[in-house]
Amino acid sequence: MIRPSLKITYVSFSFPEFFTKLRKVNPLKINSGTLIPRFGVLVLSLAIILLNSSSSPLEEHNYSPYSVKTIVIDAGHGGKDSGTRGKVAWEKTIALNIALRLGDYIEKYLPDVKVIYTRKSDVFVTLDGRAKIANDAGADLFISIHVNAMPPNNSRVYGTETYVMGLHKSDDNLAVAMRENSVIMQEENFRETYEGFDPESDESYIIFDLYQSAFLESSMKLAQKIQDQFGNRVKRRNRGVKQAGFWVLWETTMPSVLVETGYITNPEEETFLASERGQALLASGIFRAVRDYKEELESLNATNK
Repeated sequence: MIRPSLKITYVSFSFPEFFTKLRKVNPLKINSGTLIPRFGVLVLSLAIILLNSSSSPLEEHNYSPYSVKTIVIDAGHGGKDSGTRGKVAWEKTIALNIALRLGDYIEKYLPDVKVIYTRKSDVFVTLDGRAKIANDAGADLFISIHVNAMPPNNSRVYGTETYVMGLHKSDDNLAVAMRENSVIMQEENFRETYEGFDPESDESYIIFDLYQSAFLESSMKLAQKIQDQFGNRVKRRNRGVKQAGFWVLWETTMPSVLVETGYITNPEEETFLASERGQALLASGIFRAVRDYKEELESLNATNK
């Protein structure tokens, strides 16, 4: 067994107030042998909300019911973990440049939003550590930025994809998750930290099939907005919103996305990804999606008065 306890992430509700409140609550853990009906999970979720209401971060910080006040930007890889590599560029460098530009745009045009980076330089950060930064900050959004790749004999594939935490819909999705999760193997004591999870084993990914994310609906909305921006404004090939088992998304307790900004193994796309213009356009596309998501969410404050 991969984990000693089953992590129940709450049932996905259609009304957004539950997302706003539940993102501030730690995931519920129960013994894996215990079966709770769907209604029971709802009751337990409501009970946890009530128990936490007296010390809710929403009250402590005077937040509106629907708000985006803190965003964690995660530049994938870094340090000894270079990520994928093209003919002239490294994933870790491209991801960091886009992340920093994105943060600059948010700070300039959304001054009421606090930006936190998992890294601002070429340093190694564990997957567990990245999620911890977001969770400890009580972030409202987590955005992880990456660059995709294909085997050397398949250099024609190109385009952008945005992932949310969910079930693998194809072998290709699983392959991307395995590659991004493989950084775990470079961490010290990774077997203890990740409790036996093997990023290279198909069987290990069964664990992700057990979870329904309370943040899936919100994550999907942001992911779709990012892909729309990439396709309509940045004029990149839109390969769609996908689901897969990324550890860093699984561990975060807020709406989260992992953005694959293009294929470094495609020569033309690598040139775009490595250029200042390309990085600025991609960062601008993500920013516009975040801005639209924030405006849409916060517009609910007026309609629910």
